[in-house]
Amino acid sequence: MSHPTRTPLYAPDRRTTAQSLMKRYMDWLFIKKGLYFRDYDDLWDWSVTDLEDFWESIWQFFDVQSHTPYGQVIFRPNREDMIGTEWFSGATLNYAEHIFRHKPTQGRGDKSPALLFASERQPLLAVSWESLEQQVLALATYFRQQGIGVGDRVVAMLPNIPEAVVAFLATTSIGAVWSSCSPDFSTDGALDRFRQLSPKVLLAADGYVHNGFDIDKTGTISELCSRLPTLQHLIWVPYLNPDGKFVEKKPVKTSLWADILTLETPDELLFEPVPFHHPIWVLYSSGTTGKPKAITHSVGGCLLEHLKALALHQDVRMGDRYFWHSNTSWMMWNFAVGAMLVGATPVLYDGAAGYPDLNALWKLADDARINHFGNGAAYYMACLRAGLKPIDTAKLTHLRTISSTESSLPPEGFQWIYESVKPTVWLTALSGATDICSSFVGSNPLLPVYEGEIQCRWLGCKVEAFDEEAKPVRGKLGEMVVLEPIPSMPVYFWNDPSNTQYRKSYFDEYPGFWWSGDYIRITERNGIVIHGRSGATLDRTGLRIGTSEIYNAVEGLTEIADSLVVGLEQPGGSYFMPLFVVMQTGFSLTDELVTRIKHTLQTQLSAHHVPDAVYAISEVPYTISGKKLESSVRKILAGMDISLATSKDTLRNPAALTQFAEFIK
Repeated sequence: MSHPTRTPLYAPDRRTTAQSLMKRYMDWLFIKKGLYFRDYDDLWDWSVTDLEDFWESIWQFFDVQSHTPYGQVIFRPNREDMIGTEWFSGATLNYAEHIFRHKPTQGRGDKSPALLFASERQPLLAVSWESLEQQVLALATYFRQQGIGVGDRVVAMLPNIPEAVVAFLATTSIGAVWSSCSPDFSTDGALDRFRQLSPKVLLAADGYVHNGFDIDKTGTISELCSRLPTLQHLIWVPYLNPDGKFVEKKPVKTSLWADILTLETPDELLFEPVPFHHPIWVLYSSGTTGKPKAITHSVGGCLLEHLKALALHQDVRMGDRYFWHSNTSWMMWNFAVGAMLVGATPVLYDGAAGYPDLNALWKLADDARINHFGNGAAYYMACLRAGLKPIDTAKLTHLRTISSTESSLPPEGFQWIYESVKPTVWLTALSGATDICSSFVGSNPLLPVYEGEIQCRWLGCKVEAFDEEAKPVRGKLGEMVVLEPIPSMPVYFWNDPSNTQYRKSYFDEYPGFWWSGDYIRITERNGIVIHGRSGATLDRTGLRIGTSEIYNAVEGLTEIADSLVVGLEQPGGSYFMPLFVVMQTGFSLTDELVTRIKHTLQTQLSAHHVPDAVYAISEVPYTISGKKLESSVRKILAGMDISLATSKDTLRNPAALTQFAEFIK
């Protein structure tokens, strides 16, 4: 892989900079507060040292509407602990209300559609603000009629379709808590997540489309209804078969989506004000150390973070069209819906990125007049390897930004975008995090773009690279650590009242500081280069995958005694996920068994959990405390010397590491 150059691939001109929302925010700070900043670095320094003034300025600049006044902006009971930090105490607000304030009214407002949607089999269609509001109003009315209200959990297994956005907005409008699994999840994978929440309502589609196939999920939904003991209501969305019916599973009451839309409703949509720290949704950890952890975010925290991130850092404006190729399990779906907070129109797509070919999404960019186009780095690298040149086949007239996340986009990916897509585009590389439903580092409209490099640390995010002695370093590889709290950090993990799992996940490595699990290098110009995951969590196609889920499935096979899986980011932006298995006595690893292992993972979990290769090993390395050593194995396979990968004193069977060094040879 080549190294980042000192010559930028893109530099914003004076007019572009002056028109950016980041520049307008800086001007506002000067006019309203008398604060002058020479450049972005100066602004960032202030944002991470004067947290109270910074976050209050975000509230004021975006005119956040609270039904009750806040008292203290930030309260930390313990300066040595981020857990328990309280933000904007006393404020009561609603996330959906801040979206619908952009609804056009007669004679006022932008006439852009609320949503745009397409799929592998559905041409582009628009959902008007009037239609969106009526659907949200009808569903919110249904919820209230069924006794669903503040704090109740509403879960969904829906594709990336308009009904999913309607369901989320209706849920948050009444103060209920949203959670979603995309329909490619297996029954057990969804149950591991949804059971933790004791949901009352499930919204589900009969299937989804992928690579030219209709994938039926009626069996999975039937099982969920039978195995979620607290479930009272199923809302059935006949997506693949509009005339299809669902056999009701008593005592779960089934309602058809179309019937709900015909309900008699109040004259206007009402928004339930909830405290700043009230849960808005639950996302899920990978499940590396057991069941996926239910990461719970706050209404106010996500509202402020998304306003800051989308408007200031991505320069998303009123009337823009915002696309991110995602499913409803990935935090980028939530983030993309958040673009509505600044008056933008999300462009939804249900289908594979490469069907019928890799040009499909570039054609969508033209047809939908997309301004902001987002996808995973693997997609851009696949386009590069396929020799694709959208610059020759698509106009991309409206395209202002191309965003990349999921894994690090290598320098050659940067070059391909500027040479083969659009030379004047602003490439916004991000490092998204489910943990905060946003990014710690990413784009900046005031700064140039250098190949292989993320532009900056985001405002309010005090990110440093820690060396082996927990000291901040520049120009050297280090652990990515966040030194100050951020409003969109989780309020808690569901069913973790003592915050034991929360603390273990982020604060055990560096007590008092947030550990992200990424290796990074902060450059001399304060850019960021991501060097991959330092922990055991797998991050494949935008979905965080838990190793324990894979172990449970694989080690349930008669022939397998033990197993270990790791993920490796490869040159060129690809991702390699090998599975290592220890065979039971009397068995060997055959082609038939490899096929059965992959089939087991796909049917019990999802296609994302299927390894790229399966290898037989003699034993899995363990720590003295009995933990599998995924992180050290990953480091060894990435080329690190065994002596540097881990301390042998902490291992139960240190000789087991030698076999992985042999794989490199």
